Amino acid sequence: MLNTTAWNRLRYGGYAPVYDAVVDRALRRARQTSLNQVQWRPGMRVLLVGAGTGLDLPWLPRDVELHATDLSPIMVQRLKRRATTLQRDVQASVMDASDLDYPDAHFDVVVMHLILAVMPAPNHGLAEAHRVLAANGQLCVMDKFQSDARPAGPGRRALNLVTSAIATDITRQARPLLEGAGFTIDRDQPVMMGTLFRALLAHKTGNPSSAEAD
Repeated sequence: MLNTTAWNRLRYGGYAPVYDAVVDRALRRARQTSLNQVQWRPGMRVLLVGAGTGLDLPWLPRDVELHATDLSPIMVQRLKRRATTLQRDVQASVMDASDLDYPDAHFDVVVMHLILAVMPAPNHGLAEAHRVLAANGQLCVMDKFQSDARPAGPGRRALNLVTSAIATDITRQARPLLEGAGFTIDRDQPVMMGTLFRALLAHKTGNPSSAEAD
């Protein structure tokens, strides 16, 4: 199976030199819209999971404590350079989103932009986000999602065999994933390409269901 942690580390390391040129301008407004949904307060402790080269950094408040992770060492190096250029203090680490090296209830906000559609097991990543969030902590998600109203049809599943190998899964559904992980969705809006890209804001409520946490 191509969609594995090792394959993601390899391919995104390879994408790093051209990542900004391809992704920055195309998704800039979607990032801003997503982050603007968060109820920011000074002094918040914020974690960017799958932060890539740090394209979210310009749109984040300056009065928060920032931490960032990515699976790719090359992406983290580029994120650190961007943080220096922007004069942002960011604690950036190479880390698997499915196995975060942070204590329970450590963050006020977790941002997951463009990661749930590429993770081999997004439910594991969401379970970790739930674990490291404080009570009523906010989860900020922006990604590509299949409609929640129905599962992907045969054509989309066939196309997904190609897209998931080179870039992203296009069959995942936002609400089942987030709600199954113990989150309540507060906002859900399309931000790009019709309803393909959506920005969701959720807060931590119950425990992940056993089906999703396995």
